[in-house]
Amino acid sequence: MHIGPHHLKNRLIVAPMAGVTDRPFRQLCKQLGAGMAVSEMVTSNSLLYGSAKTARRANHDGEVDPISVQIAGADPAMLAQAARHNADRGAQIIDINMGCPAKKVCNVMAGSALLQDEALVGRILDAVVKAVPEVPVTLKIRTGWDREHRNARNILRIAENAGVQALAIHGRTRACGYTGEAEYDTIRAVKAEAKIPVIANGDITTPEKAKHVLDHTGADAVMIGRAAQGRPWIFREIEHFLATGEHLPEPEVAEIHAVLTGHLHDLYAFYGEVTGVRVARKHISWYTKGLVGSSAFRHAMNQLDTVAAQLAVVDDYFAQAARADSRLRYATSSTSGATPNVRLAA
Repeated sequence: MHIGPHHLKNRLIVAPMAGVTDRPFRQLCKQLGAGMAVSEMVTSNSLLYGSAKTARRANHDGEVDPISVQIAGADPAMLAQAARHNADRGAQIIDINMGCPAKKVCNVMAGSALLQDEALVGRILDAVVKAVPEVPVTLKIRTGWDREHRNARNILRIAENAGVQALAIHGRTRACGYTGEAEYDTIRAVKAEAKIPVIANGDITTPEKAKHVLDHTGADAVMIGRAAQGRPWIFREIEHFLATGEHLPEPEVAEIHAVLTGHLHDLYAFYGEVTGVRVARKHISWYTKGLVGSSAFRHAMNQLDTVAAQLAVVDDYFAQAARADSRLRYATSSTSGATPNVRLAA
């Protein structure tokens, strides 16, 4: 699959997730099989360009190509300026957020709220594409504002006319939030008309589900978000299954421990100790969710406020887990969109 001049090594993309897809997480997912990873949202408000958070999100030092940065906002001129600002700082692909359902985003007419105003969508896309002629622009949307107003096919035409080079679609409307199950028929209808790559997103939690979505929609790629939280190796699992029809062996406790520890060190280096420890807590929770004894472990871990203490309890917990069993067991369904139930075998 290509996005502009960038050839992706496979059809697996990490979805942009606020507070999750920072540089350490993107790098880890790429190392474990993702063909591309999209950054968490970067503001289009130029008044915030000097903030530590915004500067950190624009830090791509050592990041594996292609570097895709998502921008968010509702003003065409400001979004154009944000695209130029990020392209000047290393972004190789600019992604525009018209899919976020969060109230604080939609209340300022950004994210998926923009789908209500197709004329504004067109002005935004025209402005951003013209602002960065040397950088491909992509767009992420939902199927529509609500079930009575699924306008993804209209947005596709507007995007193609503006010069957008790929379209990612989450299989829910804004009104659905993250409830219910994603539907893929709308994505299939969009793909049938599209002249640009279409990326399917929503409830892709297993290798079987990824294959089903690709086959059903005809999409050029799949985008995986929540299922990769605490399970970044899902990308190599899907890549292997798509290529062979077979499952990779489940990861051993020792490997999970090594992946998590490496991730933690990257977070501490990226954020500094105070913020790094705080950010690390949610990742540790995701990695250990469903494991035997993990509830008590997470409660104790969340009380710690130093790198040394956090690493010590992680090492101790996984040492105990390794003594219990060397391999994690995943109880998953090939058709269900549910999050895998992860446990240590008794």
